[in-house]
Amino acid sequence: MQAQLIALDWGTTSLRAYLLGPAGQVQNMRSLACGIMQLPTATRHIAGQPCVDGFELAFDEACGDWLDANPGIPVIACGMVGSAQGWREAPYRTTPASLKALSTALQTVRSMRGVDVHIVPGVIQHSTLPNVMRGEETQVLGVMHSQPNLNDCLIGLPGSHSKWVQVQDGYLVHFDTFMTGELYAAACEHTILGRTQQHSGQFDGAAFERGVRVALSPDGQLGPLSTLFSARTLGLTGQLTPTQQPDYVSGLLIGHEVSALSRAVRQCRGDKPLPAIILIGNAQLCQRYQRALNTCGFADVSQAEQATEQGLWHLAKAAGLLHHTQTEG
Repeated sequence: MQAQLIALDWGTTSLRAYLLGPAGQVQNMRSLACGIMQLPTATRHIAGQPCVDGFELAFDEACGDWLDANPGIPVIACGMVGSAQGWREAPYRTTPASLKALSTALQTVRSMRGVDVHIVPGVIQHSTLPNVMRGEETQVLGVMHSQPNLNDCLIGLPGSHSKWVQVQDGYLVHFDTFMTGELYAAACEHTILGRTQQHSGQFDGAAFERGVRVALSPDGQLGPLSTLFSARTLGLTGQLTPTQQPDYVSGLLIGHEVSALSRAVRQCRGDKPLPAIILIGNAQLCQRYQRALNTCGFADVSQAEQATEQGLWHLAKAAGLLHHTQTEG
């Protein structure tokens, strides 16, 4: 079937390109290590002209042949490509944010191929401690339009900067950020904890679970700045092997994250049952979060699929970019 949309998920370290069909189904997908901080540098010809612009080079590498094969196909992109360091800045939209609000604020950059790339804005939450996201808002919209009645759900996006999002009546109304993934990398690579660790490549569920339970225990009330040191002392006393320590630290930090989330949710909801949770992201990482959430008392945890692709499809549709679409999605 004829392709209807090129959708780009363009982050800091990677670029994922999707070729979508008439109902938003993925016809083809590519992943390139061409994030905005590691763009191509080798000169090549685009549209008959020599080019050294990294964004143009990455765009052509990702989907130049798709553009040749599908003249006039629209292009939409989300993620850090719309940041101040990106191809074209797409200013943040404030919460509460909706599909309509974001779809009417797309920023456009004209490529050397003569193709307009429509860039999705991020979302900002103004408060005493402001919060921002870029790319995650598109994933949340993808879930919101594939799974209705999400008013009593939390949407979680584990990663370097994990996001926890509340939606209400089709609006993204509130979100919190935890730098869990980045802190894990920093602790394991740039502190004394990394000196005794060995990464085996095999997940140690028992070590991970131990870390989660420490975070949820009375000792965990002192917070990660205190409990992180236990990764060293448990190793020194022979209670954790070098290969167990990375998964213990992972469980510890994720455990602290879900513990803080649980306290906030319980304080807000009072006697109401804990909400269902929908996770978006890497399957293996989401499985870790599901284990930790279950241990913390969240019983209803599921994982969404193709959230980014569906979010970009619905944004393009709402923005009127899919005028060539023959079948409604």
